[in-house]
Amino acid sequence: MKLIINLFLLAILVAIIAVHATPVHEENKEESKGEVNNSSARNWSRSKKTCHKHPRICHIKGSPGRHCCKKKCVNVKIDIFNCGKCGKKCKLPDVCCKGKCVNPWNNRRHCGGCGNKCSKGDSCTYGFCNYA
Repeated sequence: MKLIINLFLLAILVAIIAVHATPVHEENKEESKGEVNNSSARNWSRSKKTCHKHPRICHIKGSPGRHCCKKKCVNVKIDIFNCGKCGKKCKLPDVCCKGKCVNPWNNRRHCGGCGNKCSKGDSCTYGFCNYA
C-alpha cells in the first residue's frame, strides 16, 4: 500500500515539474525583458491598425492591394469580391481580370485565365482556345 501511495505522489510531483518546466517562447522572453524586436513591432502595429482608419497602410510593401474595402486592403484588379470597385462581386464562374468580371470558359481575351488571348479566328470553349 505504501508503494502505491509513493508512486502516486511521485507521479503528481513529476506532473507539477513538467507543467512548470515548459519552455517559454522566444517572443515571450523578449516581452518579459521589456524588449521587442523590429519584426514583432511591425506585426503588432499592422495588426492593430486597419485601413478604415489608416488608409495609407494599404500602400505598405507586401500589402494585398492599394484599395481599402470593408477594412481590408484589396487589389480591385483581381479580387472577385471587389472587382473594379469595392463591393462589386463576380458571379461564378467569372473571375476578375483588370477590374472586370469575365467568364474564362468562353472569353477570347481571357480564355482559361486572365490575359490568355486566343489567336485571331480561334474561339474559347471550356477555357481552351480552339477546343476541338
